[in-house]
Amino acid sequence: MIRQAAPCHLVSFDLQIVQESRGRGDSWHNVPMADQTRELPPPSDPLGETLHLLQLHGTLYCRSELTAPWGIDLPPFEDCMMFHVITSGHCVLEVDGAEPIRLERGSLALVPHGRGHRVRSDARADALPLFDIPVERVSERYEIMRHGGGGERTELVCGVARFDHVAAEHLIAQLPEVLHVDSWSQDEGGWLRSTLQFIAAEARALKPGGETVITRLADVLVIQVLRAWIDGAPSASHGWLAALRDERLGRALVAMHREPERDWGVESLAEFASMSRSAFAARFAELVGVAPMRYLTSWRLRLARRRLRDGDDPLVALADGLGYRSEAAFCRAFKREFGESPGSVRRRERAESR
Repeated sequence: MIRQAAPCHLVSFDLQIVQESRGRGDSWHNVPMADQTRELPPPSDPLGETLHLLQLHGTLYCRSELTAPWGIDLPPFEDCMMFHVITSGHCVLEVDGAEPIRLERGSLALVPHGRGHRVRSDARADALPLFDIPVERVSERYEIMRHGGGGERTELVCGVARFDHVAAEHLIAQLPEVLHVDSWSQDEGGWLRSTLQFIAAEARALKPGGETVITRLADVLVIQVLRAWIDGAPSASHGWLAALRDERLGRALVAMHREPERDWGVESLAEFASMSRSAFAARFAELVGVAPMRYLTSWRLRLARRRLRDGDDPLVALADGLGYRSEAAFCRAFKREFGESPGSVRRRERAESR
């Protein structure tokens, strides 16, 4: 089952933050306008289509070989997601603001909001700061840590990652402080155990291509934890997730996600959802928390912010590709949303990436 604490907020993080926070040389240390007349095919699974956008990027992995007594104090990583897979032994996870959780072999714990936390052999073990513990760097994205007092052995595969898509901001805002997988149904449990066994074997052997296998499987595990939480958590039955699961609102949301540049209005979105204008607007605001056009504006501008960071398109092309009739209108909307101009964001992002 999935155990969780109180909800908190998280947005995607830039890998450079993680690298710079360590301060050293290893991995832990340091659209064109659419045809306005084209009809979109209705989505058969709006939630599934949106989850498909959530691909992990910038993932850093560490295989830890630990012997009791041991403890690791992980600092906060702003806007990041951290996870721990227990491949042998056991440990205690302590996340600030949540109850300690004992993790047994085969457990997976996800800390989705980047909060500082500790992993220990037991509650009495001292925890050393993460960056004070030596590591063996295997590659830019994979390292091995050997640490502890020589007693009982525990092995972990740990990671830091980000979801690099606007949809992640809405999903992660509804996640609790900790997601802990400690038991599954028979079919799911067999799948989880076999995947964890595969990860453990690859981590120990580290054959050619093993790093790729581990990273891909760990990505799948994180997505599976999120899917299980969405299926079972009461808090997933309201808000943005509930709107995606709504047969009618889900169609409208996916339409906006697919074609943010289209000249949408409340009436055209309501028609797409097969609802009256007033019923659509009221239901959308009830579940999502904002009016449909406010949501669309926010979605467009967050896409723009990511494209400013990741690409070199001129502002006029960004504006046109996101449904704005002029560069000036786009820049005014962007500054209202984020308090700074698109040019300022681009210059800052480029300076920070150097």
